[in-house]
Formats: sequence, structure tokens, C-alpha cells
Amino acid sequence: MATLTRWAAGVEYQGTAYSGWQSLPGRATVQGTLEAALSTVADAPVAVITAGRTDAGVHALQQVVHFDSAAPRRADSWLFGVNSLLPEDISLRWVQPVPAAFHARFGAIRRDYRYVIHNRRTRSALLARRATWLLRPLDVEAMAEAAQALLGEHDFSSFRDSQCQAPSPVRRLETVSVRRQGDFVLVDVGGNAFLHHMVRNIVGTLAEVGYGRQPVSWVAAVLAARDRRLAGMTAAADGLYFVGPRYAAEFDLPPPPTPWFPTA
Repeated sequence: MATLTRWAAGVEYQGTAYSGWQSLPGRATVQGTLEAALSTVADAPVAVITAGRTDAGVHALQQVVHFDSAAPRRADSWLFGVNSLLPEDISLRWVQPVPAAFHARFGAIRRDYRYVIHNRRTRSALLARRATWLLRPLDVEAMAEAAQALLGEHDFSSFRDSQCQAPSPVRRLETVSVRRQGDFVLVDVGGNAFLHHMVRNIVGTLAEVGYGRQPVSWVAAVLAARDRRLAGMTAAADGLYFVGPRYAAEFDLPPPPTPWFPTA
């Protein structure tokens, strides 16, 4: 019997054309497209496990997956062979063998996201579906101050989608920042794990403070209430980027890239 090798891969994609990450019958998804390309290179069915599923329209700078295969392929064969079969909006950044104990989902010790708001009076044709356009000026300083209430380990029920299937709403946010860069407002968050729509619900809630509709203290009150009905609207998927997960140093995987859009 052929020996199975476990491989890890970094995947970047624009999510606009896809019904999210997870394979769905009759739908174009990132997972389904990637697995089809991997299976062709392996000349056998290949299934991947991912660090975290993303919604329809959400992008990724470095999603991480793992898969097992008995196909006698080198890392470069996987990398360039799969990329030659993928559409232009999905690409492997790297592929490397990993120990059998590696798990893309359960082994991730941190995940980072960036939300990009294009904040000017007129919409941009070039940024369509790449950033979320909000035309009214946002008070970024107030948003940044309000966001600090979310740091640490909390019950994030107020920022959880009603269809979220996670067994516990408790998560730990290690970093959260809001800053302006020209016409852009960037919301960066990092933590051990995230609930369904959690980042988008956080951004929608912070926007209420940015518009002056709610005081800075309101975000802390919403968090404490553990009631999704009290928080802001779910921000659009267009502006959300999964920067990527991080793993223990023993696996020697490339870290998530520094977000290049907008430039730091």
C-alpha cells in the first residue's frame, strides 16, 4: 500500500465569484475548485481541511489547508501543477510536507482578519467588491477607542450570527485596531478563533460609533448584553480579508503575509 504524505498549502483568493469556502452542491466554491485541481494533479480524489471557512464574497491573503495523498509528487509539482488548473482568482502561495500530526483547523493558534472600508463621498469603480464603500465620514478615533472593550476573552454572543453552529460563544481577541489611511478605514483583528459573521458584526457595530449614532461606551454595553439584536448591522462581505492563521513554530510554516491592500 502506498504511503500517505500530509501536505500543507497556503491559498489566496478573491471571494467575489464564489459562494464561500465550503463545498456546496451545484455552487461554485473555493474549496470545490481547489479540490478539483488537486485531484487532477494527484490523479485521485483529494479532500482538504481548512483553517477556517469564509463566507460568500470574503477574500483571503493566506488561507491554510492540509490534505493527504499517496501520489508521488514534489512540492513544486503540487504548487505549479495546481496553479495551472486554478482560475485567476485562486492561487496557491506555497505547498510543503508536514508531520501527520499537523491539522490546519485544530492546530491554528491565532487567526487574523482585516476589514477595508473605502470612506469617501463617491464610490470607486476600481474598488468594487474589493472594499466596502461608506460615504459618510467616520470618526476613526471614536471607533478605535470603542473597540478596545472587545480585547480579551469574552462571550461574543452579541456579535454572533443566528445560524452560527459553534458550541461556545466564548472567544479571545488578542488585538484590535482601527485607523485611517487616506480614504480608507482599516479594522484589524486577531484572536484564537472567530464566530460566524463575528468580524463583520464587530465592524457594523463600530460604524455606529463612527457615525456618531452611539457613544463610545455603547460597544462595551452591547458586548455585555450578549444579545445580537442590540448590535449594529452585519457589514458587507466585500471588505473582509482573512489574513491567515498562525501555527506552532515546530511546523515551520510561512506566516501570514503583511496585508498589501491598502499599503501600510
